[in-house]
Amino acid sequence: MNDNNMDSDQVQQTDGSTSEESTSGPNQRMTRYQILTLISMASVNFSSMICYSILGPFFPNEAMKKGASQTVIGLIFGCYALCNLMGSLVLGKYIVQIGAKVMLISGLFVSSGCTILFGLLDRVPEGATFITLCFIIRSVDALGFSAAMTSSFAISAKVFPNNIATVLGSLEIFTGLGLILGPPIGGWLYQSFGYEVPFMALGCFLFLMVPFNIYILPSFAADPTKDSFFRLFTRLKIVLICFAIFTLSSGLGFLDATLSIYAIDKFDLSPGYVGLLLLGLSLPYCLASPLLGIVSDRFPSTRPWLMVLGGLSTATGFWFLGPVPILQIQSQLWLLVFMLGVIGFSLSMIAIPTFPEILNCAYENGFEEGLSTLGLVSGLFGAVWSIGMFCGPTLGGFTTQQLSFEWAASVQGGLAFLAAFFLGIYFLCQGARERRAPQIKRKIPSDERTRLLS
Repeated sequence: MNDNNMDSDQVQQTDGSTSEESTSGPNQRMTRYQILTLISMASVNFSSMICYSILGPFFPNEAMKKGASQTVIGLIFGCYALCNLMGSLVLGKYIVQIGAKVMLISGLFVSSGCTILFGLLDRVPEGATFITLCFIIRSVDALGFSAAMTSSFAISAKVFPNNIATVLGSLEIFTGLGLILGPPIGGWLYQSFGYEVPFMALGCFLFLMVPFNIYILPSFAADPTKDSFFRLFTRLKIVLICFAIFTLSSGLGFLDATLSIYAIDKFDLSPGYVGLLLLGLSLPYCLASPLLGIVSDRFPSTRPWLMVLGGLSTATGFWFLGPVPILQIQSQLWLLVFMLGVIGFSLSMIAIPTFPEILNCAYENGFEEGLSTLGLVSGLFGAVWSIGMFCGPTLGGFTTQQLSFEWAASVQGGLAFLAAFFLGIYFLCQGARERRAPQIKRKIPSDERTRLLS
């Protein structure tokens, strides 16, 4: 315990930085507090995502039994993202004043309590009472989740400034494991023991992460910044990357709210098999993320085109997921699983480069390097992600109810294609400007450059 406090004191400097942190290169060994921080962030990502993902296989059908329509189910999923949006913006702005460690631990505690309470909703009368309590509990849970994830992103980038993409990609293994294990475990517990047990078991597991992180996570100190989210949005590059993040999260939110019902109706699958079906999405994402993180850090010039190719591949996956009716291809289970794998891999191509690209753009435009700016970027990432997680289930649920799952998936593919197209145009124009700049500089005579500088 004393060693841990000593490591914590080491990182609590006026500007929140350390000599080790600022000089550690990609090939140097990690310090003790870096290892502890990595373990802590991995536990947060895993436990938070496993509790988030257990709803997919059985909750939509259970909610329909309680009188909720497809649109209302989409709104229940969507309200989580809406509150996550507001929480990410506020908490990202005030992460320094609250404290990154306090924010993370408080978020875990709130999420664990809400997960347990959600497991008691089967005792609530059907209709308006059930639906209202679903909205309230999910909304409070979203605030806890936003606190944990906003601080998690900021702390990871703070402790590993030279390996951001590699570390975030490695942490996505545990995010992916949570997404992978959540649906099958939730579906199996639901089939074996009923509605309450999945939420009780995983809520208690999340609660155990609170004392664990109190013990091992160092504390961080920093000075507040005068910068704002609005200033970030004045850069076109950041706006376009945020649109790509939106398409990424809206696609995942759409699948959360609609895939289980579609698979059960179309292929007559049980909730347990639906949970296994979602492995096709989560497993490629989980395996590809650390590899893409290493590539992104070692070859930063590949980040833009990873996002573009990821968007195009995601669009293709959604168009063939149904498939889109105009293609007149019969829907088959193997095609559905294969396209989920394509989408999972493609989403990792978009997700991993986005955070370091936004962060680099912020630093290039005069933002101070430190925890405060990391909190802003982390909050922005979480806010845009939440907008997508709100629009995906709500609009996707509405489109599915009014038209079909196939058409709704096609709309998601169209959004991903637009994001890839706009990013591709921007990066091509940026490359052309960079190539012209040295030529223009060489054309100016040296004596004229001297007079201009004078």
